[in-house]
Amino acid sequence: MSTFNTARATQITVAISALTAAWFLRPRRESGSKHRPIVLITGGASGLGLELARVYGRSGARLILVSRSQDHLEEARTSLLTAGDVQKPTDILLLPADLSDKAAAKQVIELAIGHLERIDVLINCAGIIEVGPIEDQPLEAFESAMKNNFFTALYTTQAALPYLLAQPSLEGRRGRRASIVNISSIGGKMAVPHLLPYTASKFALTGYSEGLHAELRTKGVRVTTVCPGLMRTGSHVRAQFVGDIKKEETWFDLGATTPGVAASVQHAARIIRSAQRSGRFELIITPQAWLAARVTGLAPGVTAVASSLANQFVLPAPIGNRTIQSHG
Repeated sequence: MSTFNTARATQITVAISALTAAWFLRPRRESGSKHRPIVLITGGASGLGLELARVYGRSGARLILVSRSQDHLEEARTSLLTAGDVQKPTDILLLPADLSDKAAAKQVIELAIGHLERIDVLINCAGIIEVGPIEDQPLEAFESAMKNNFFTALYTTQAALPYLLAQPSLEGRRGRRASIVNISSIGGKMAVPHLLPYTASKFALTGYSEGLHAELRTKGVRVTTVCPGLMRTGSHVRAQFVGDIKKEETWFDLGATTPGVAASVQHAARIIRSAQRSGRFELIITPQAWLAARVTGLAPGVTAVASSLANQFVLPAPIGNRTIQSHG
């Protein structure tokens, strides 16, 4: 009887060992690939968008970068791979598109879902800046700002929303399915002289983003509204100017490039990712921007007078020229 039991125990041990070996030797997908977040970044070929791609890439995310220029997207991918921010070319999907066209925005989302099956984080970062006094701003500047700073985010978000609401949560995310991050501006909290097309479009984006948060929070999709102050992103090089071009360039470039006044793009990207992961409703970057937003909320008359004085005594006077000129 003892011999029988010994033989039986040996058979069970062999069977367990065989099953264990089969489990470890089975074909597998790449380790961790199933639960790596997929992050879509509009305006992802340069500036803050590219720096966000670096931060998310280093964390192991798979990236979808969207920009108008295929060449700029290729340069961004090369930069990310060369720096080691992303390990493999297959971890970056490039989608050139003009997202101010709602059909193009819908196609981008469908292509992204078709290739990677899901979007865990949608970051609306694309935008433009027009600088100059209101007397010199043509209506086209406002139309362009709304198209690029507001409607681009609107079309992309609305196209992605059915997928974001329907997809299951990532493992370990306590039921949270997806996140939307809208890069607005302190100019979406308070009016900034000589930036009226930009300010109007960012006010629209801030309102839309805050409303999204209210409607989607209980449905598992978190929305974070980011309102940076001045940042050293390099975007000032691509700004468009009207009026006294040289003087407008001087004040704008000084504010956009001065350390201590403008935040570094690396710092901004890191805290944006942290805010998104924690599900924060709002993030205001730089102490100056935070203070300006609070003062505007509590004492709007004070900021209105301060802005008027800055416009009168600091900023360049209008010259009556309604022709937009590109910087540089």
